[in-house]
Amino acid sequence: MNNLVAIVGRPNVGKSTLFNRLTQSRKAIVTDISGTTRDRLYGKVTWNGLEFSLVDTGGWVVNSDDVLEDEINKQVRVAIEEADIILFVGDVMSGLTDLDTTAAQMLRRSGKPVIVVANKADNHQIGYQSAEFYALGLGDPFTVSSINGLGTGDLLDHLVSKLNRDKGVEELDKDTPKFAVVGRPNAGKSSLVNSLLGEDRNIVTDVAGTTRDSIHTHYTQFGKNFYLIDTAGIRKKGKVEEDLEYYSVIRSIRVIEEADVCILLIDATRGIESQDLNIFSLIQKNSKGLVVFVNKWDTVEDKSKEAIKYFEDVIRYRLAPFRDFPILFGSATTKQRILKLMDVAKEVYLNRKNRISTSVLNEEMLPIIAATPPPSNKGKYIKVKYITQLRDTQVPSFVFFCNLPQYIKEPYKRFVENKMREKWSFTGTPINVFFREK
Repeated sequence: MNNLVAIVGRPNVGKSTLFNRLTQSRKAIVTDISGTTRDRLYGKVTWNGLEFSLVDTGGWVVNSDDVLEDEINKQVRVAIEEADIILFVGDVMSGLTDLDTTAAQMLRRSGKPVIVVANKADNHQIGYQSAEFYALGLGDPFTVSSINGLGTGDLLDHLVSKLNRDKGVEELDKDTPKFAVVGRPNAGKSSLVNSLLGEDRNIVTDVAGTTRDSIHTHYTQFGKNFYLIDTAGIRKKGKVEEDLEYYSVIRSIRVIEEADVCILLIDATRGIESQDLNIFSLIQKNSKGLVVFVNKWDTVEDKSKEAIKYFEDVIRYRLAPFRDFPILFGSATTKQRILKLMDVAKEVYLNRKNRISTSVLNEEMLPIIAATPPPSNKGKYIKVKYITQLRDTQVPSFVFFCNLPQYIKEPYKRFVENKMREKWSFTGTPINVFFREK
């Protein structure tokens, strides 16, 4: 397990900006709005030859009636419990507050090593104001500016000196599949992730847009091994009013680009809607594997085979012409079929890696093409000579060498693709079919 450092503090002291600065990324969304960060967000930092994990948390608030803020506090407590060292961030400009004092008391009770970070000291003159943070009784404060990097090097030097160098580094396995949970707001994405992990990893409320950052989790239970990515709900551009939500949606789209297989959640109580089609088009555009999970099936009264068949037919009809993908019915809250869902997602991932030898391809496909050849054009007949699969491609890609490829139309390409799907297992994954001159 890697060394873990948690960033803790009250809202709007610059925790996410510090996280982005130290990880040299733009993973965390940064705005002037209090409560922007909600879930725990993890990243990697390398300094002086030592790599450690860094976790960003939401702003610590006490005596709040807001349900979301209470959930954020739970996430902060979990991060403190997991961490080896805590970076307690304060704001030099606004100075020491009662909330800082309360948070400091909580950190002392945790028994974890704490480093005080006096942030927003954008120049050395402002930095002298950090002296009041000595009153917290947590040691010497480090004066930094997350926005321009002032003092962050000294902070990292001190931090690295406190870490255990004997702790192993968790390597990111490139061969481990990445499953992205996508869907419109309130489809149950975070509930699904939490049910799989068996913990409240992500905040779940009835408020649409609760999840903002894209959250990566390495799942290794029940003999399974994959990265699970929870995303913010994607809705129509016209309904995205806040800048904050805009950045969340952009991150969700980037996650689709990064993932191997996308698990598209559809709300059983609402059925498939236009926004589900928009998300599907993003998945298809990026040539990703697809599994459709009809969530909240426990709330549906009619669970007959006819109802399931009707639901499946409607989904496949709306997502046509791509129809070869698995559909599962279950519930994230009751954990119905969620492990089956992961097994199916793994099968789709393996289908993307499916390789067929040139000899088998030609043996199976050439007789089919001979029996149903491409339509002639102006008296010219098209003859397919041989077929091969391209190597090292993102999705299975096949080249059909023929004499007149320019006359091959899209319907015939779909015909060939469907015949290949009948012969071999490509369920859930797109196929590329190219016709080239030989």
